[in-house]
Amino acid sequence: MPLPILAVLMPGDMGHAVGRVLREHGHRVLTCLAGRSARTRGLAEAAGLDDAPDLNALVGEAHMILSILPPARALAQARDVAKAMEELGSQPIYVDCNAISPALTAQVGEVIAGAGAAYIDAGIIGLAPGKGPAPRFYVSGPDTAPMEALDGKGIEVLALAGGIGAASGLKMCYAGLTKGKWTLYTSVLVAAERLGLSEALEAEFAFSQKGDLAAMHQRVPRLPADSERWIAEMEEIAATFAGAGVPSGFHEGAAEIFRLLARTPFAGETRETIDASRTLEESIKVYAAHIAAKRSR
Repeated sequence: MPLPILAVLMPGDMGHAVGRVLREHGHRVLTCLAGRSARTRGLAEAAGLDDAPDLNALVGEAHMILSILPPARALAQARDVAKAMEELGSQPIYVDCNAISPALTAQVGEVIAGAGAAYIDAGIIGLAPGKGPAPRFYVSGPDTAPMEALDGKGIEVLALAGGIGAASGLKMCYAGLTKGKWTLYTSVLVAAERLGLSEALEAEFAFSQKGDLAAMHQRVPRLPADSERWIAEMEEIAATFAGAGVPSGFHEGAAEIFRLLARTPFAGETRETIDASRTLEESIKVYAAHIAAKRSR
């Protein structure tokens, strides 16, 4: 039997790499590049993805669609796909792999169910395929077997009990630690810079917090390249925590830190063009200057 035809929307840093490994394991993988940037087109071409002329053509041919894009666009994309499904009478399985709250994934699921298609909630943890261990796709919902069939094809697929929302909830809790910690690092260092205490604080960290200091040097200068698309992820984490009865203010603050970083000159970089020579100290001075400029307006 031929393998199911898969589609990846959209082929960004994670999406194109997922599409590539699935294609390398025998699947035909579609995407739709209409209106996409030259960078996205280059990533899709490098991954060997087939470009459908429009969304209707993709929906009409794919057996399963993996939605992998910034969380702020998850619901709108689901609506676009559902509209195409209704127009065509075609119902490929729809897998939302985005960093969204359990409440939002339930909304997306309702949109897809309204078009008559099956829905799988998914959350991705890990780096894109080819950058380390295979990323883990946690999946939940009434029938996760179609995604579980992709386990070992460049990705790891792990099914969770609990239905729609479980996979997204796990992703939110995980990213609440990882990306939340990076914004905490940034907040602490910018505050010290504005108080004139950067050298003294780094010296203390070098003595008593070596692991955190090493992580600061590694991560904090690189954050602006991803900052704009992580704002909505922090907002989704805050919504998840609030829904669970947990204070949401920390991650609302994390969203503000990413808004700050998105206004710096470094935000125009991509993961391919980040200035790897830029130091933590240089980065923090620029971040602090942008806070000062904001406060003076």
